Amino acid sequence: MTEKTNVNRPELAVQADLDREESLPAPAPHELAIGVDIGGTGIKGGIVDLRTGDLVSERYRIDTPKPATPETVIPVVETIVAELQSRELTAEPDSAIGVGFPAIIKDGHTWSAANVDESWIGADLTGPVAEALGRPVHAVNDADAAGLAEAIYGQGRHRSGFLMMITLGTGIGSAIINNGQLVPNSELGHLEIDGHDAETRASVRAREREDLSWKQYGKRLHRYFSHVQRLFSPDAFIIGGGVSKKPEKFLPYLEDIGTPIEIAVLRNNAGIVGAALWAAGQPGEKEKHDRTAG
Repeated sequence: MTEKTNVNRPELAVQADLDREESLPAPAPHELAIGVDIGGTGIKGGIVDLRTGDLVSERYRIDTPKPATPETVIPVVETIVAELQSRELTAEPDSAIGVGFPAIIKDGHTWSAANVDESWIGADLTGPVAEALGRPVHAVNDADAAGLAEAIYGQGRHRSGFLMMITLGTGIGSAIINNGQLVPNSELGHLEIDGHDAETRASVRAREREDLSWKQYGKRLHRYFSHVQRLFSPDAFIIGGGVSKKPEKFLPYLEDIGTPIEIAVLRNNAGIVGAALWAAGQPGEKEKHDRTAG
């Protein structure tokens, strides 16, 4: 069974805390969680204040080993978690670790592999990592992690309903969050549109590869978002990824989409934050936090 959790403003992430962030006292260990974001070029981790979605200290990053196999990646995750756990302000030592990974994740296994070695396909991710760390581990698709973080702590914090985050970069990542609950593994970058895999035409890599002008690229984005809107009718789109740093270049071409479009604000830390939140919201972890707080 695929992991599911409702993280709609859980006890540790309530709107009152988000709105009075500057006046909050320093977090206690039970209000913290560690998230790790595994990518094709770097593996990074951080300690997340679950009340606000902020990192409480500098994130820790190590280059992704080449080849990025389970045998080479898991020791890096172990090193990152050990360093973060050794800090003065950190999570409880038995708290769950959240891991974002560039693959379809089901039952803790990876069923695809983007920018990592193909030996990950069908591999157990959470079991070996949990064994190495000696604590619970919960894995989530990296785009889902970023979308979850943005929905709870970023542009979605004042919105309810059906939100879709679309990440435009090397490919197209997607995340669906309905009233605070993640619907995992949507993979909407691989929709077939006009006979093409969508990300081969509308990703940032496609724009660069074909040397498209922003007007040309804007038309492709319009085709993509119009198609997704017809299929899902979301209450809002949130656009993330590298292209989100230049919204003035493409947003004018999306004005008639009909669905509100926001630009992601969490940027590079979103994967870490979302992975930590995913782990903290799993059955058993909420109860653990409550017992510690009491």
